[in-house]
Amino acid sequence: MKAWIPNAITLLNLLCGCAAVVNILDGQFIPAFWFLFAAGWFDFADGLVARLLKVSSEHGKELDSLADMVSFGFVPGIIYYVFLYYQSSSISIDPDALMAGDELSIGWSWYAAPGLLVTLFSALRLAKFNLDDRQTDDFIGLATPSSTVYATGLMLIYATDAFGWGHYVLSPWVLYPSILLMSYLLVAEIPMFSFKVKGFGWVGNRKRFIFAAVAIGLLVFLRQAAFPFIIIAYLIINLATRLFAPSAA
Repeated sequence: MKAWIPNAITLLNLLCGCAAVVNILDGQFIPAFWFLFAAGWFDFADGLVARLLKVSSEHGKELDSLADMVSFGFVPGIIYYVFLYYQSSSISIDPDALMAGDELSIGWSWYAAPGLLVTLFSALRLAKFNLDDRQTDDFIGLATPSSTVYATGLMLIYATDAFGWGHYVLSPWVLYPSILLMSYLLVAEIPMFSFKVKGFGWVGNRKRFIFAAVAIGLLVFLRQAAFPFIIIAYLIINLATRLFAPSAA
């Protein structure tokens, strides 16, 4: 029975991912953000609880990947799809009006279909991750939650029109390069550090501490607009490590 406790938490991750999809398709971006925030916490908690209870199973591992495929694979693809659909349809959505009950119909659009490339590459990423024994401590390629944080950040900028940047998010010059970059990074053979802290010393954690400081600074100064830039900072730190200090911890 103990083994099913982390599985139940994983299912809560999946439930929140499904709820986020429904809200995104309905233009309810702020509730979608909070559902994704909860999904991220449940994704972290299921592994933590499994370690505390000292239980693990192949069943739980596969269930976790299936939940992640929805919350961190399908969701970012849907965000890009909906925004490309808005752009192609010249739709300008007022989040306050949608919260008041205005209806929005999202249909199929070949113009918006490239947004789902992120979903396809997320599936490749998760399948590869399950079979790759090199990714026990760090990642090879961008993790799906990081890709989702980037897409969710664009969604939040649009929903709040942070710093007046909302209309830029719908630009194809932002969306298409983001889709291509995230799709490539998900399956790229590029080492990237994980967020598992190895003790509390500087040695072995330098990249993580630098990233944490940068992320906190971005949150303080950019607030709700910070999330895409946090992922960009993460990528830059990984790139700088490879270029200038390939053996640094």
